[in-house]
Amino acid sequence: MSFQKRLSKLIETDGPIPVSVFMQLCLHDPVDGYYATRPGIGRDFITAPEISQIFGELIGLWVVNEWQAMGEPDPFCLVECGPGRAQLLSDAFRVMNMSKAGRDCLSACQLHLLEHSETLRNVQSRALSDYQPKFLDTLEQTPSIPKILIANEFLDCLPARQFKRKENGTWHEKKVGLKDGALVIGVDDGQAVELEISDKTLSEIEIQPGLETFVLTLADWKRSTVPFRALLIDYGPADHPPTDSLRAFQNGEQVNPFKSPGEADLTVDVDFSAMKHLALQNGLNLVGPIEQGWFLLSLGAKQRVQTLIKANPNTAESIFKSAKRLVDPKDMGKRFKVCCASSDNLTKPAGF
Repeated sequence: MSFQKRLSKLIETDGPIPVSVFMQLCLHDPVDGYYATRPGIGRDFITAPEISQIFGELIGLWVVNEWQAMGEPDPFCLVECGPGRAQLLSDAFRVMNMSKAGRDCLSACQLHLLEHSETLRNVQSRALSDYQPKFLDTLEQTPSIPKILIANEFLDCLPARQFKRKENGTWHEKKVGLKDGALVIGVDDGQAVELEISDKTLSEIEIQPGLETFVLTLADWKRSTVPFRALLIDYGPADHPPTDSLRAFQNGEQVNPFKSPGEADLTVDVDFSAMKHLALQNGLNLVGPIEQGWFLLSLGAKQRVQTLIKANPNTAESIFKSAKRLVDPKDMGKRFKVCCASSDNLTKPAGF
């Protein structure tokens, strides 16, 4: 039975499903889910580490700097959430190996990867075999030692619920149902949903329940008194909640999310205003969000590009264009945001 037929049968039996359930099934179903069967990094979508090597290199230098700021703990956990094809860490470790401080950092490092896809775990194991990665099913499995966490384009894959406000002021959830045998999205006109939304001008809103779970995990780390940094990089608005940002990508093109379930990557904008509120509410020290362009430039992106061009003059144009995509406000530089959550008694992280 095809995945679309399985989804149709589920809806026929139990009724329309929330967008969050649709996303979870499409991305993580062990038989037909996108990440379980056909993760398409570089084909369906492309992330910053795949665009330019300087992204991972600058993150690697950032890790060394923050490890030193934490007092050079040995051992410490380096955790990446959703490492994809391990390009970020491959570039980071290469540049870290170029200095004594970087090599000392790597020597103290215990590498942990939060990855649910067996296909991607195999890719990551091969790419990072020299560093003996351990795989996590949840962040709670990390040992109670100092930690530095990297999450690049991870939060946007957390399933989102969508709600619409009616003229009478009541909120109702948008759900995925069936119409003439096809998957469609509509508003559940049944029981109203209680939402505490302070902005009375909003008529639609998107909420990622997993965002709160993620922040609560970091708050638990803080309460354990073990020092940590968590660098979060993703796309989304900094000062207002998303409304209807569900998108699907297949073969580099944006497609209908409901046309080929399980065969396209699904993503939503991250609500950085909610992230900041949750972090502060739970006692975390948070800086940002700031624009990715400013963050990378403050870490030395321009100087790194000049160094690479000098060493590789035959590919100078390609190096420049790739790096420009990461920092240009008209491209990824403004749309992508960066924030950092930390435990107490640490200096301000580099780049902010």
